[in-house]
Amino acid sequence: MDIEEFRRRGKEIVDAIADYHMTAPQRRPWTNLTPGYLSELLPDSAPELPESWDDIRKDIDRAIIPGLPQATVNPHFHGFFPLGFSFPSALGEMLSEGLGVVQFMWRSAPACSELETLVMDWLGKALNLPRAFLSKDDEGKLQSGAGVIQGSATEAILVAVLAARKRAAFKLREKRRDLSEQQAAGKLIAYASEYVHTAFQKCCMIAGVRYRTLPTDDDFSLRGESLKKAIEEDLQAGLTPFFVCATLGTTEFCSFDNLVEIGPLCQEYDAWLHIDAAYAGSAFICPEFRHYADGWEFSDSFNFNAHKMLLTSTGCSCMWVKNRKAVTEGLDSGARPTYSRPSEEESDKVIDYNLWQVPLGTKFRSLKLWIVLRFYGISGLQKIIRQTVELARKLQSYIADDERFRIAAKPHFGLVCFQLKGENELNRELFVRLNKSGKLLIGWADVRGIFALRFSVNAAQTTESDLQFAWGVIRDTAEEILKAHEEHSPN
Repeated sequence: MDIEEFRRRGKEIVDAIADYHMTAPQRRPWTNLTPGYLSELLPDSAPELPESWDDIRKDIDRAIIPGLPQATVNPHFHGFFPLGFSFPSALGEMLSEGLGVVQFMWRSAPACSELETLVMDWLGKALNLPRAFLSKDDEGKLQSGAGVIQGSATEAILVAVLAARKRAAFKLREKRRDLSEQQAAGKLIAYASEYVHTAFQKCCMIAGVRYRTLPTDDDFSLRGESLKKAIEEDLQAGLTPFFVCATLGTTEFCSFDNLVEIGPLCQEYDAWLHIDAAYAGSAFICPEFRHYADGWEFSDSFNFNAHKMLLTSTGCSCMWVKNRKAVTEGLDSGARPTYSRPSEEESDKVIDYNLWQVPLGTKFRSLKLWIVLRFYGISGLQKIIRQTVELARKLQSYIADDERFRIAAKPHFGLVCFQLKGENELNRELFVRLNKSGKLLIGWADVRGIFALRFSVNAAQTTESDLQFAWGVIRDTAEEILKAHEEHSPN
């Protein structure tokens, strides 16, 4: 493909993307295909000879597009937390890919590294993060903290666990000279709430450390008393507490761990406190929601996904640390090739990100976030988040006005968990019938043995009329189910 054909085909792709978004509300929010569908549409071996772009495009439309969910664009998709998207972000993604940039050290792409540092400071200031998380002090000099863009919140947790493990193992070996680093790591233990994302367990498994998930209170929040009890038990058993993953906005209920109680305990027992605010963190750009983060000044690292509520496409998970040296030491194997090391002139003046993440090289992720922040401005993003919260509140009012339903867990931001009053089987049937209808898609949550429907306001394009449509479908389907159960009742 030469430049002129690329120019022509690129315009065609932009038109195809625009058409995809224009027609999204008319399509099913979730595919009804069966496993293995693609093998019936495409050959089982790569072509021996080149194929034309026109033939490739036909297969994209025929085989690929039908197998994609509408999670980012369909206003009737309410199954997961938002998967961020906006046209400015898409343009930034296209530009990043088109420029062919790979970042693995400052010298490889100075604009790439420096824009990442800059945009993370911009966003940190918009969140009103503690100053220690920013890259520069009040005089403009580099300080120990800074931000980095990871691919996902899971990667952020893993990086924090590895940094905390290295730090804790070193301190333990200073007391126990007979221990190897691996033996010291074997005595470490991490903690999180029972509703922590499963990424926490995965990261502890990869890092080779023990962990415990702890009981929460009636609001599904991890409290200091529960953490302290576990820590004391493990100290008695000869283990060393080293890491706590606190969640702000759990996946099932969007509940919040109590940082004000957890934070001082982490400092008392010298445990790294990581805050996973993957979903809820975006909302902290709105001052009225920052009280959910009270106590974050105690944390060592903080993370949220800009690719949820901040209209930025997937692969933009924002992480800040107070001590970047702890991170780079935690991920340094000691076998860095010479080409990936900063020169003596650069070492004190730039931030090299290759030891802040698992891969050596990454995409130009900061470009799309920078474009989104500039195109919408903080006020524009605040407006969209507030609209999401207001739509969720309207849904709560619909539920409260219908005596057949009840709220199952305290609602936060764009998430509402609710139930049709009655047995779990009623709600399971409602869940299945709604999603099979093709009219909307919702999720479900286990509220301590009670099956609840989980409704998330996702697409930024969702309007009040979309919400009224969804509630009408839910209400009418529930009425059909209740009527059928009444007719078959032995009474």
